[in-house]
Amino acid sequence: MSTATARPHKGLRALPLRVGTRQSPLALWQTRHFLGIISKFCPVLRGVNAFEEHAIATTGDQVQDRRLADIGGKGLFAKEIHEALLDGRVDFAVHSLKDLETELPPGIVLACTLRREDARDALVLPEGTEAGDPAAPFGAFAAGALVGTASLRRQAQLLAARPDLRCTTIRGNVQTRLSKLQAGEVDGSLLALAGLRRLGLEHRATVVLDPEAMVPAAGQGIVGVTVRAADGELLDLLSGIEDREAKAVSQAERALLAALDGSCRTPIGGHARLLPDGTLHLTGLVARADGTFLLKRSVRGLAADAARIGRALGEELRADSPADIFG
Repeated sequence: MSTATARPHKGLRALPLRVGTRQSPLALWQTRHFLGIISKFCPVLRGVNAFEEHAIATTGDQVQDRRLADIGGKGLFAKEIHEALLDGRVDFAVHSLKDLETELPPGIVLACTLRREDARDALVLPEGTEAGDPAAPFGAFAAGALVGTASLRRQAQLLAARPDLRCTTIRGNVQTRLSKLQAGEVDGSLLALAGLRRLGLEHRATVVLDPEAMVPAAGQGIVGVTVRAADGELLDLLSGIEDREAKAVSQAERALLAALDGSCRTPIGGHARLLPDGTLHLTGLVARADGTFLLKRSVRGLAADAARIGRALGEELRADSPADIFG
């Protein structure tokens, strides 16, 4: 963490600018990646100790023995960071977009999204285990195998394909999950490929799963930066590093999620991509946690209509799903 003292800088408030982040190794990597991008975009910020990291303990990170749904939902990965932003302890905050709720607290806005890393999920087996047939990756599990995951979205899709499998909650940072797998606590796990790549652990991905077979979480692989809505200076600065493709696909996915209005108890997937002709392709998924119901549909439209496309698909999925899915 920087110990720089405040310095005046033309066009911005006194330096250093304070950056809020979670404490995990992946969160810190994402924060430093963001700072590298913004420093490259604005060279005057280089070499002047312009930034100060503030690693903030969040409830979602501190409570590791229960699913997020049982302690209040995924907003718990951002609650304390939002509070630090609103009361002025930090100037902006860096998040994994998939962990950021669709409706932010009043006074906070999503200022920019960075270029997406690979959005796909990965099947992770103990080192030395054969992957089996890539076309049927879940066939690598023996009948009744125990799979560790904290994600009901992943669990639902896994059980829909292999109802004989068992699932158990496994939480913690990426390294913790891998160590539990290697210790034999579970027979396999599912992790975001983006996190493995960013931590130099891509080799631990036994099979990378097709996003149509295992629909990712909305926002997976995208870093988002929030600021106070009234902070025009930082909003202007961050608009310069916005990745246009990430903005379009995240708008579609987050609009889908908002229309479904699902809780962390509702398995929901959303994956958008831009096709070579510039058309936006969006896949949405709703399921029961036990895999006994799974509805998946895809649509295409103009990238400029990303939010409308996401909202429309979400409303369609909601209308065609059993009411208990959203209870």
